[in-house]
Amino acid sequence: MRADARRNRARILEAAGQAFAAEGLGVSLDEIARRAEVGPGTVHRHFPTKEALYEAVIANHLEQLIVQAREALAADRAGSGFFPFLRQLIGEARAKQDLTDALAGAGVNLTDATRQTAVHLRQIFAELLASAQKAGVVRADVDGEDVQAIVLAAVSGERHRADNTRPGRLGDLVLDGLRP
Repeated sequence: MRADARRNRARILEAAGQAFAAEGLGVSLDEIARRAEVGPGTVHRHFPTKEALYEAVIANHLEQLIVQAREALAADRAGSGFFPFLRQLIGEARAKQDLTDALAGAGVNLTDATRQTAVHLRQIFAELLASAQKAGVVRADVDGEDVQAIVLAAVSGERHRADNTRPGRLGDLVLDGLRP
């Protein structure tokens, strides 16, 4: 790919990430092109459908989460990386509708490559959870699916809270349910 094409693709992904985060799948490709300061044809050359663009944004988010989960696992001392990772995940998902949709399994059908990325994230997360459980900082009777549902509940609660002067408070209250 030529340098200008790589730059355009990066601008499109950045603009799409912001647009999907704010508006979900309802945003148009023309609006994304406008925000990226490229023509609609440029968007279509890189991403033939809105779903393909959405998936590229989701794949990028999942890859970033894998890096963060690996960092939390590497820094994990007696399960100390688990809750900060979840708080960060909740904070990001609260601000990014597309990430919430991806975590919930909503939206478009994903390709095998993106599904494999999600599987890889779940595997690393399972290691992080097991480490926290072994250290005794997380209840032994919860599994990854429980935690995923709890994270989604925390994100939903944070979004619907009328008083947003204490962001993260509901997330912390919900996460406390994971402690022994």
